Formats: sequence, structure tokens, C-alpha cells
Amino acid sequence: MTSVLTSGTVSTDTGNASPAAISAVGLAKSYGDKVVLDGIDLRIPEGTVFALLGPNGAGKTTTVQILSTLIPADAGAAQVAGYDLATAPDGVRGAVGVTGQFAAVDNLLTAEENLLLMADLQHLPRREGRRRAAQLLDRFDLTEVARKPAVTFSGGMRRKLDLAMTLVGEPRVIFLDEPTTGLDPRSRRTMWELIRDLVERDRVTVFLTTQYLDEADQLADRIALLDHGKLIAEGTAEELKRLIPGGHLRLRFADASQLDAAAALFTASAREDEALALRIPGEASIAALRTVLDTLDGAAVRAESLTVHTPDLDDVFLTLTGRQERA
Repeated sequence: MTSVLTSGTVSTDTGNASPAAISAVGLAKSYGDKVVLDGIDLRIPEGTVFALLGPNGAGKTTTVQILSTLIPADAGAAQVAGYDLATAPDGVRGAVGVTGQFAAVDNLLTAEENLLLMADLQHLPRREGRRRAAQLLDRFDLTEVARKPAVTFSGGMRRKLDLAMTLVGEPRVIFLDEPTTGLDPRSRRTMWELIRDLVERDRVTVFLTTQYLDEADQLADRIALLDHGKLIAEGTAEELKRLIPGGHLRLRFADASQLDAAAALFTASAREDEALALRIPGEASIAALRTVLDTLDGAAVRAESLTVHTPDLDDVFLTLTGRQERA
């Protein structure tokens, strides 16, 4: 798969390597004269994590609501888990799970009771519901608190229970909206491990929306950036980072004389005199690194330390959405 940014749009060759869990063509939605989605196309392979990023109001929640059958699209067509949104919405509902930004846990019920309630809503036989609840309590390390009311749970435990409740019906596609909002770093990493396990072990497809760009970087096989209702970029995290200039090597020196000597060798560099450092623009490749070190050695210039800086998803987000704002 390749993605190319051209004049603010993306051309994506998705290929046909694996079946699509979610596909959409020309999805559009407006409220009055406000266009929320302006004809977006998606193809998300089975058993992958897809992250949809964008500023507030970009249309992320609307996209999830349409694909999970909560609201209809004004135009376009989509299939989820092999079911057409327009002609087989019940099939879509039976194949997906939705975990919202705020945990849909009943505080008055225990963890086990919350899971059994979901089993009843899924019309599972009582024995199968209890088996499924016990299985999920064990999988999410909630067995010891199974009989405790959810109101006593920490934020991380509530999010785990919320995700477990989503899995009672064994969905093939899960929509995760801000799954780690408000969690501490340890709880966030626990959630990431659970999400990866779902994809790797169960071949579940995860559609993720998040404001934490490092979360998308860690989890997503592919990332799309939505702004003003349009998809403006799509690709792997590394493909998106390569769209943005700004990579450089940063050298730090022991004294000003060494800094001066290095600056004379690399005329396109930028000095940081107070830090006795030099920033040399270029790719963060082994060949570029070797060239810089060989140049320093050849001139008998000694650097105290070297760090490699590459654009991250924050840079991608700010640069590409900034183009839309300026336009």
C-alpha cells in the first residue's frame, strides 16, 4: 500500500491483499448548511487497527455513528463485516461492538452482573452467558473483583470492564472512541496490550478514534487524518511522517571552538550557541549518520553526543490540519 499527498488530498493504492472489514465510498453527512462529512472513502482490512485522527469537529464521531448504524448517511455507500449499511443494518449491528469515550458501565451492578446483563441483551442462553462472562473476567484480570460493584473501580478497571462488555457478543469489528481518555500511563499501556491481543489472537478489526497521537502510533496499522469532513492523508505512521520535513541530527560539543569547527563543515546547519549544539537537517538514515560522523572524524572535530530527530505524528497533525486552516 502506498499513500501520496498531492495538493491537500491523498491517493491511496489499497490493493486486495485481504478482505475488507469496513469499506465506504463517498460517505457524506450534513446538518442544515453545515457539511460534516464531504464524501470520504475507506477500506479497512480484516484483523487490523485503523485510527481516524482529526481536530475537534472534523467529523470523526459522525463517521463512527454512520458506520455503526446510529445515524444514516446523506449519500454514499458502506459495508461493515460484509453487511450493507442501507440494506442490512441489523447484520451490521450484530457484527460490531461500540465502546464510547465514557464507560457504559452500570455503577450499581457488579462486574459480573454488567457482563451478564450484556449477555441477556445479546439473547445468549443463560449457561452460555455465564460461560462468556467468566471467560472475559479472567481475560481482563477482573475475576478477583467480579462480585464488587463497578462504582468502586478505578478508571482503568472501568475501561477494561467496558471493553469486556463490548466483547460479550463476540463482535468482528469494534469501534473504540477515545479508549484511554483519563487513564494513567500504566493503565493506558494495559489497554493497548488488550487491544493488540484482540487483533492478533481473535482477528478482530478495530476502528480507533483518539486524541493521543502516540496511541495511534503504537497501535494502528494504518492512520487516516480527517479535517473539515475530508480525508487529507492516509497511510502507515511511517509513511505519514515522511510527508513532513524537519528531520535532523543534533550534535552537542564540549566547547565553542568545537562548535565553530563543526558549523564550518556543515554550512546548512543551525547553531544553538547556549547549548553548544548544532542541528544538521536531513534524513535520519544510517548512510546520512555515517556521512556526518566521517566528516567530523576527517576534520578531527569531536562531538560529545548525537541525537536523531524525526517528525512525529504531532508534526503531521499540526502541519496538515494547519494547511486546511490556512486554506
